[in-house]
Amino acid sequence: MTKKCRACGGQLFEEPLIIYKNMPNIAQYLPDKDTVKDDMGVDIEIYQCRYCGLIQLSSEPVSYYRQVIRSSGFSEEMKEFRQDQFKKFVSNYSIKDKKIVEIGCGNGEYLSIMQQFCSNSYGIEYSDDSVKKCRERGLNVAKGFIDTESYKLEEKPFDAFFMMNFLEHLPEPNIALRGIYNNLSDDAVGLVEVPNFNMILYKKIFADFSTEHLFYFTKDTLLNTLGFNGFDVIDINVIWYENIISAVIKKKKRVLIDDFINQKELLKYNIDKYLSQFGSKKVAIWGAGHQSLATIVLLDLKDKIKYVVDSATFKQGKFTPATHLPIVAPEKLISDPVDAVIVIATSYSNEVAGILRKKYKHISKVAILRNDGLEVIASGGNNE
Repeated sequence: MTKKCRACGGQLFEEPLIIYKNMPNIAQYLPDKDTVKDDMGVDIEIYQCRYCGLIQLSSEPVSYYRQVIRSSGFSEEMKEFRQDQFKKFVSNYSIKDKKIVEIGCGNGEYLSIMQQFCSNSYGIEYSDDSVKKCRERGLNVAKGFIDTESYKLEEKPFDAFFMMNFLEHLPEPNIALRGIYNNLSDDAVGLVEVPNFNMILYKKIFADFSTEHLFYFTKDTLLNTLGFNGFDVIDINVIWYENIISAVIKKKKRVLIDDFINQKELLKYNIDKYLSQFGSKKVAIWGAGHQSLATIVLLDLKDKIKYVVDSATFKQGKFTPATHLPIVAPEKLISDPVDAVIVIATSYSNEVAGILRKKYKHISKVAILRNDGLEVIASGGNNE
């Protein structure tokens, strides 16, 4: 029995939301006349994570949680619904000629429908019997269960995946989702569905708790769980008479910051060009905030700047970290003047430039470091 959230790792509230006594210990593999005498009920305790809010059971999963067990048939309405849903999913995300895998495909109920719209459809299922039935139906299904982040699916990488009402059964959802993530191409999308706990709440369906379902997701807690494990949610809706939360997701991408390097080199060129018109150590910087301190390092200004001005008294008399330039009070601009000041004070830069124009008119040049470059102004306030 766990007291930590299986999704975010946070502490569960000490007291359960509810305790049900002598509940059915399984919902599948019902006892027959030979086993019924050994059948015993179990207590179910439902908790909530105090951090991410996810509702969950604290007990161990049922023995058959790796298998997907669905009803042997679908209603015509359900078939038509899934056909329309899968057709739109394949079309909207241009995966008709790409590879898709169903995680936990059972007897191939959904996979056979998906194959109508995406011919490169695959499945993974733990049950030997279900895998056999899928293959007899001509479906491309492998036996397996994603129980490590490094698990390798046959035919990887996949361009898409779908997992239908399976995530709520898994005791380690993070491992499963990260294992899926590592078998996908960079631009992959997914379709994940879980039962809708919000509907259970507002309809007061008190009997909807089962030992098979370890999690009871809302939109928010599903968003959190997917986000913890490398996925952004593109679209999320409540479907099928409000019983199901359906989320379309994509892999989070590594942020590209090549432009940072290009911007730094351009700014270094412009500042060096600006500084070249003044004598050695004839320029000061106003601002000893974190951006200014980093800029001095990154643009190699240590030997080109006389001192750094800052109006915060607790910084005055100290030195810039790493570059060791003296940090001085604004009055230093009068007692030990410079020819120019570069203002690096982020949202306060305009205010500082105004102070320089009014109180330190003897300084011939003032420049402000903007996000898009160096803005040079005259001390009197006229743009050059």
